[in-house]
Amino acid sequence: MSTMAILISLLLLMFLAYRGVTVLILAPLMAALAVLLSGAATDIMPTYTQLFMKELGAYLIKFFPLFILGALFGKLVADSGAAHTIADWFMHRLGRRHAILTVVLACALLTYGGVSLFVVAFAVYPIGAAIFRESGTPKRYMPAAIALGAFTFTMTALPGAPSIQNAIPTAYLGTTTFAAPGLGIIASIVMLWMGTWILQSRARKAMANGEGYGPHDDELPSNEGVKRPGLLVALLPIIVVIGLNAAFSYWILPSLDLSVLREERFGNIDPQSVIGLWSVLLALMCAIVFVILLNWRRWENLTVTINKGTIGALLPIFNTASEVAYGAVIAGMAGFAVIKDTILNVSPDHPLISAVLSMNVLAGITGSSSGGLSIAFRTLGSDYLRMIEAAGISPDLFHRVATIAAGGLDTLPHSGAVITLLAICNLTHRQSYPQIFMMTTVVPMTALLVVMVLGSTFGSF
Repeated sequence: MSTMAILISLLLLMFLAYRGVTVLILAPLMAALAVLLSGAATDIMPTYTQLFMKELGAYLIKFFPLFILGALFGKLVADSGAAHTIADWFMHRLGRRHAILTVVLACALLTYGGVSLFVVAFAVYPIGAAIFRESGTPKRYMPAAIALGAFTFTMTALPGAPSIQNAIPTAYLGTTTFAAPGLGIIASIVMLWMGTWILQSRARKAMANGEGYGPHDDELPSNEGVKRPGLLVALLPIIVVIGLNAAFSYWILPSLDLSVLREERFGNIDPQSVIGLWSVLLALMCAIVFVILLNWRRWENLTVTINKGTIGALLPIFNTASEVAYGAVIAGMAGFAVIKDTILNVSPDHPLISAVLSMNVLAGITGSSSGGLSIAFRTLGSDYLRMIEAAGISPDLFHRVATIAAGGLDTLPHSGAVITLLAICNLTHRQSYPQIFMMTTVVPMTALLVVMVLGSTFGSF
């Protein structure tokens, strides 16, 4: 009963989210429906106030500053004229025919540099909107272009990627984030080439049929009468974010004595667990101050820019937090344990197949690649290691397969990342989700198949 309740709730959540119903209402309602259908009607209110809202609040506590700073940084980059400068430069170098590739490469550069995918979406959106509008490319393809650059190969495949997805397996398999570098690079090339080719082909067909950017003229500042910055000045804030994020992550913060975090008043936590988040926050703070001072004479109304940028973060953060809270409710139900045990024990004699199935299903249910990876490795991490040793499979190969697999079904319609991306772009599931699904599910799964074939034939490399 509980398992069926979860499936009904999940399917309804995806269907209604695709139809455009806000997840702010859907998430608590579908969580309550799952509890009701499982036969625990009296648990609905305790689940809502003591579990759903608690998890929603916990997400806000951890990531609210990241969303605020990311949105503000992106708005400042747009209103300073930097977005138009960068757009013009790329348009002249790559041409109008490569607007999609421009956005993909910009996102890939930022995420591989360690910038959070949410921050990347905020920062690249104004640049992408300018490029798409200048070239007449339909805007509905922009979320898919951002997702291809930020949610796929730089998150799960490129060796050394500083993503949480690439880091989770290391604690269980004894690998590093550079596991199976050759296979990771091949998978990245497949995703980049295949995804860009599909998106550009579809966009060109739409443009040939007379479709343009669309009625979104009020989304970006025109910057008429404002002297745009030169290319170096326009790029410097982004370079500052990447450089300072790396500096804080690998040198500055690790060199400090952060033992105070082990005191009870600060939660008695491992300092290493917050360095990554602190690094991004500090880098964004510095970059925000930097871009304001760098463009001091270009602001028409700095107060308005700051207010709009800050307020623009509210809907994305609450959408994502609500989705996380829904996942927490589902994960606490008895039926979820049944689903988890079933999928984790499929094809136990073939660890790679088992990993692909388990990572995809768990990521799909939770709407999160890191969530799926965490559940799978926390539950069967030691068993996976034993299985691959018995089968003679390299831990590095297993690491890369598991990580790419978790980036498959993690972007179903109820995914917090998808909902946030669409909110940032001011588009709906109906307008853009088919393209997002193709870029973040079909393309990565194709690359995963290539990795599995090569890995099974030649081993890890």
